[in-house]
Amino acid sequence: MSTILSFGFWSFVGIVAGIYTLFALGVQVQFGFAGLLNFGHVAFMGIGAYGMAILVVKEHWNMWLAAGCGVALALLAALLLGLPTLRLRADYFAIVTIAFSEILRYVATNEDRLTGGSQGTINLAGVGVAAQYDGAWKSFLGHVQDALHVGSDGAMLILVWAVALAAVAAVWAAMRTPWGRVLKAIREDEEAAASLGRNVFAYKLQALALGAALGAIAGLFYAWQFSFFSPDDFAPLLTFFAWMIVILGGLGRAWTVPVGALVFGVLFAGTRFFDFAPFSLLSGTERAYLRLMVIGAVIVGLMLFRPQGILGKREEMVLE
Repeated sequence: MSTILSFGFWSFVGIVAGIYTLFALGVQVQFGFAGLLNFGHVAFMGIGAYGMAILVVKEHWNMWLAAGCGVALALLAALLLGLPTLRLRADYFAIVTIAFSEILRYVATNEDRLTGGSQGTINLAGVGVAAQYDGAWKSFLGHVQDALHVGSDGAMLILVWAVALAAVAAVWAAMRTPWGRVLKAIREDEEAAASLGRNVFAYKLQALALGAALGAIAGLFYAWQFSFFSPDDFAPLLTFFAWMIVILGGLGRAWTVPVGALVFGVLFAGTRFFDFAPFSLLSGTERAYLRLMVIGAVIVGLMLFRPQGILGKREEMVLE
């Protein structure tokens, strides 16, 4: 019981929820607003994290410049993915995106000299890797700690949620503009939008790129929080975690994403540390499977009794 009452426990859950807010917001932009069925969203998270780490460790770039380049690389990848594939039917596009994410993951696994291979960033430049690409971040985090008089966990919690809520506010504002209304029109009926003179392909490409940038920013925070990561940390399951969050909160509304992420964070990250009965009767491995079962049960329950999500609107539902 002491574990779940500690600040360290709840700050970890909050940090994970903040990272997943950014990650899932990309899916909300792509599917909830534009109707793009992207099952390979985790690829952009991996590009952001690896892009920054490789540039700092291999090329000795400034961390902030490398972080910006990591996001730019994810944008470029979205454009290269979208240009030849966005005219495909939704289900074919979904297959292409998950294949794209798996291709990148296997490349990262086999390119030892570039990415560290299956050992990840711990093999990228020896044991000094954390000091090389994480030092600037720790220094910045230290300034935040001093300014706010909080510990490192508290500083990280404040930073990730400040960025996440700013991103949510920006997406919310963007969706209230004519650009956002065109995206929603494309989601509902792209042929009708095209008949009114809108370039449907260009708008879809923009939504894919914006979602990719948000995924890459989530990847940056993932790298800063965990320091070491490997290709297996960007498996397809993470994309479906983002989909769970979007469904939990509600489709087509930006402010529902943090709610879904917090619920998901408690269910997913929190149950790892539940050391009280009846969880104490289970091994760590059994608890890991149990949390996935609990999340699945919640999703099934929502689909049966509230398919629009916790805060979603039925008018925003586009699933046939």
